Amino acid sequence: MEFAERYQERAAALPGAVLWTRTADGEPFRVLPDGCMDLLWVEGELLVAGPDRRGWIGSAEPGVRYAGLRFAPGTAPGLLGVPAREVVDLRLPLADIWSPRRSRRLADRIGTAADPALALEEVAGALFDAVPDRLVSQVLRGVRRGVAVPALARGVGLSERQLYRRCLDAFGYGPKMLDRVLRLNLALDRARAGLSFAEVAARTGYADQAHFTRDVKALTGVPPKILLA
Repeated sequence: MEFAERYQERAAALPGAVLWTRTADGEPFRVLPDGCMDLLWVEGELLVAGPDRRGWIGSAEPGVRYAGLRFAPGTAPGLLGVPAREVVDLRLPLADIWSPRRSRRLADRIGTAADPALALEEVAGALFDAVPDRLVSQVLRGVRRGVAVPALARGVGLSERQLYRRCLDAFGYGPKMLDRVLRLNLALDRARAGLSFAEVAARTGYADQAHFTRDVKALTGVPPKILLA
């Protein structure tokens, strides 16, 4: 039996989250850093995917089904009860964070549903009622506006060292790394929309096209021309 790679996503009921599904075709796939954490259901098991610092190549047997909730940057640690710094670059069972019994109960509920992705969304909506961290939105807003770290720290009432620690807990990155990752994804979106690399670099805050190319390769492992081919 042959399997075609199938990937779909849509906005989830949880604010800022994306619900996605995928059926593997057996071919390698590339995962890029995006500043997000995911709650994954993979053929009956619940996993937590931490924020990535670099791109990586994954693989799965043909026909393996995935359903995932990709949380907006900085929101998952408060919902899952684990600092982002503790799960950076990791994929680990939810049972390592929550109790095995609770995790198994949720996994069984999702796995026996007619639509595991919808059940994952419903479970998350019922369980996750944490109050949003105001600091997260302030930091994200400042980083996206290009505010320098000293000014960003002053703006949120923290020292630079305190800001760095809080960012590690919320995002898994310090503010400078967070800026690089968010800018990378914005730049790639603009490139996919048809802008030339020179235009992308100019509009996204890179010094020049060479800077854009170097940073893409450093974060993803390949230059943009190959990544977007």
